[in-house]
Amino acid sequence: MSRLSHIDLSAIETTAASAAAYLDACDAGAAAVRLDAGHYRACARLLLTLFATLEAEVVFPGLLDESPAARELAEALRIGRRIEVSRLGYYPELNLILNRASA
Repeated sequence: MSRLSHIDLSAIETTAASAAAYLDACDAGAAAVRLDAGHYRACARLLLTLFATLEAEVVFPGLLDESPAARELAEALRIGRRIEVSRLGYYPELNLILNRASA
């Protein structure tokens, strides 16, 4: 995989900031923002994908400081990773059962 340039990271950061701003405005009940459930889900999915792909704390520190929605999504990913590691390492039988149930 090729490395991202400074311009690429800047564009990604701008996109992430726009998605987080929409989520924050909707969550705050802003009257100036029309809630579109599909767009809301797409913004959340975009942020989750970016945060899962790139290290959110390293690439988006300002966004995490400013946006409650971005912080919540980053925290949800951290919790999910901890659960995944714990499940695989400490509860192998549970992992087998969950894999069978989801198949």
